[in-house]
Amino acid sequence: MTEQGLDQLRKELVDINFAILNLLNRRGRVVTEVMKVKQRGDIPVFVPEREQRMLEEILANNPGPFPDKTISHLFKEIFRASVALMESQQEQGLRISRTNRKEDLRIRIGKRELGGDPVVIAGPCAVESESQMEMVAADLARLGIGFLRGGTFKPRSSPYAFQGMGEPGLEILRRVARKHDLVSVTEVMDTRTVDLVAGYADVLQIGARNMYNYALLREVGRCDKPVLLKRGLSATIDEFLWAAEYIVSEGNGNVILCERGIRTFERQTRNTLDISAVPLLRMKTYLPVIVDVSHAAGRKDILAPLARAALAAGANGIMVEVHPFPAVARSDSQQQLDIEEFREFLEQTGLSAPSAADGATRTP
Repeated sequence: MTEQGLDQLRKELVDINFAILNLLNRRGRVVTEVMKVKQRGDIPVFVPEREQRMLEEILANNPGPFPDKTISHLFKEIFRASVALMESQQEQGLRISRTNRKEDLRIRIGKRELGGDPVVIAGPCAVESESQMEMVAADLARLGIGFLRGGTFKPRSSPYAFQGMGEPGLEILRRVARKHDLVSVTEVMDTRTVDLVAGYADVLQIGARNMYNYALLREVGRCDKPVLLKRGLSATIDEFLWAAEYIVSEGNGNVILCERGIRTFERQTRNTLDISAVPLLRMKTYLPVIVDVSHAAGRKDILAPLARAALAAGANGIMVEVHPFPAVARSDSQQQLDIEEFREFLEQTGLSAPSAADGATRTP
């Protein structure tokens, strides 16, 4: 073969390479349009069975010289790249995506701020009495903690267990929080009580059992109070982000994500704390991310190590349950710290009192 003939073949290979490149990008554009049509029609985006049928048709029409094994490998990579492209497009389409906002969201609530340096949200599992909440709130204020949590409507597995005090509990929570200059955080469980709870609390919490309650997510998305959204018991990170998107899409951009452990086969802890979720969420979204170590562990002897791990992973805060007398608590007694244990917890995690500048609990 002459040098001129070799050059011609090389040119043909270059032309083929660019033709393949153009076809691959054309396929990517079509895949993106297919995804948009499916989303509008609420059709499942990923259908592995269809990809398998496409691959079988391709192999049935393979004229060679590449063997079926090679063609199968190449097209599987093309399919995999197409799925990755669709996932990327979905993620970039979210209002809460990091691609839409590079800087972290900082939520100002009175004198407190959430989304910058780590904060601590502490308090009992449930509001049980005025004296109980007064003791906790007074000690939290002395320790420099700015956020007081307490359940007033309690989602319990048993319908006969303590369900919370309801509106009287909300009144107590608001009263003691204001007395000690604390931000109040409590759960809302029902679309019918959103306005009621928002009238008392500074931050509305959506519990793990309600992460998939889209009507409730939309309702809190229409109110003007920050929302602390907990990850569902077995929710994927993508499902968690979509739940946050429901809230933001209704106009309320002040959403705090809370990793609280997911359900696995492990029985040494109440749930399995997904530490990897913290950096992943921080990468994918600009929303603040906190970690509820109490509900993740279901026991109090490992709360400090879990909190240190969460902070090291980039969490903007820690939620922990504190009760003046955990042994007689009406719910979750085994995981609540008493005041002295809470002081030790703060020391072991390196969390210190707030600076005068912003009232936020800081790491040294």
